[in-house]
Amino acid sequence: MKNFFIALTLFRRAGIRLHCTLFVMAVLLGLFAASGSVMSQDFYVYPKAGQTAETVNRDKFECHEWAKQQTGIDPNRVATDVRPQQVEQRGGAFGGAARGAAVGAIGGAIAGDAGKGAAIGAGIGALGGNRRRRHSQQQQMQAYEQANQQQQALMETFNRAYRACLEGRDYSVN
Repeated sequence: MKNFFIALTLFRRAGIRLHCTLFVMAVLLGLFAASGSVMSQDFYVYPKAGQTAETVNRDKFECHEWAKQQTGIDPNRVATDVRPQQVEQRGGAFGGAARGAAVGAIGGAIAGDAGKGAAIGAGIGALGGNRRRRHSQQQQMQAYEQANQQQQALMETFNRAYRACLEGRDYSVN
């Protein structure tokens, strides 16, 4: 019975870590998605030829539409269009401990003590599950970084076209 409680403690600890990990990943995803909408059109536009405020606003709108047409990039959709592919996560420590306990119980039953075998198997399985979970998290973070880089590259392309249009209409753009 003591071995059962040891295995149960391992499950609980792994569960707390899993919930914290999922929360952190959700926060990071939200930050990456929010950063895309802020990146577009962070420019200072100065009318060099004395254009009126109405003309400046119209030119900004027309250049925005022209840049979308020329590049095929809509900066309002970049944050939602560029998402990392989901990396499948299977079980982590829970799944590893459960599989390890099952195998350990079978091995322990053969040796004469199924409870001890299950506890040892659960511990070893939890360690293996944690290792797989960490590897999966690393893959997920790499996917987020790649998606963020792709998003930045798209925005740079759009911004070059937008700036070219405004500069062609005699504005100073910084």
